Amino acid sequence: MPLLTLQQLAARERTRQRNRQLGGLLAFMAGAINAGGFLAVQRYTSHMTGVVSSIADDLVLGQGLLVLAGVGSLLAFIAGAAVTAILINWARRRQMQGEYALSLLLEAALLLLFGLLGANLNELIEVFMPTTVLLLCFIMGLQNAIVTKISQAEIRTTHMTGVITDLGIELGRLLYWNRSHTPGGEPVRANRDRLRILSLILGLFFAGGLVGAWAFKTVGYGAVLPLAAVLAVVALPPLLHDVRERCTPS
Repeated sequence: MPLLTLQQLAARERTRQRNRQLGGLLAFMAGAINAGGFLAVQRYTSHMTGVVSSIADDLVLGQGLLVLAGVGSLLAFIAGAAVTAILINWARRRQMQGEYALSLLLEAALLLLFGLLGANLNELIEVFMPTTVLLLCFIMGLQNAIVTKISQAEIRTTHMTGVITDLGIELGRLLYWNRSHTPGGEPVRANRDRLRILSLILGLFFAGGLVGAWAFKTVGYGAVLPLAAVLAVVALPPLLHDVRERCTPS
């Protein structure tokens, strides 16, 4: 993706194409963070379905500490989404160009923090391990809320269950045999545009997972540096515009 395009992805003025480009980028990021995070903490932090199910299982089995860990992960994800909503609405009330960029820049900073925590996991594992899990859940909630707000819930990036379900629905419509003599009703037609974007999001999430797993395995926690750098490139242009606008005398 050209640098100029990257610098326009977080602009306040949105188009459907720009939403999808940002959604694709963030899906790749989520796949990389999720896969790399698993190598770091031995658990996936992007989807809360498994976390909620684990809380129920552990509650029945009397595993109190695991219940608390699951609840903490769930609350961290919710907190991340809530922070995104707060930042977007705060910036929107002030008519900032960086309406969506604040959350992206925060995610970049938190990725660097994740790298710092991860580098110390072996020293104080009982402290850094749960902190790292909570941080990853917070990042995933933060990011999923960003693209959800931008795309009006058309695109999700951190978990693929809904994407794959919608993909299956559209494939079913595509493969449906419309009988020419069927009386009444409209013929079943697949939304090919939606089919393409769902396939793209799924493919980019998977590609990000491959790249993230490979990078964390070979490079270690330094693998977060290019991810954070890309997010900063996306986030900084509209935020710098806001800074210049406020510093320029009227």
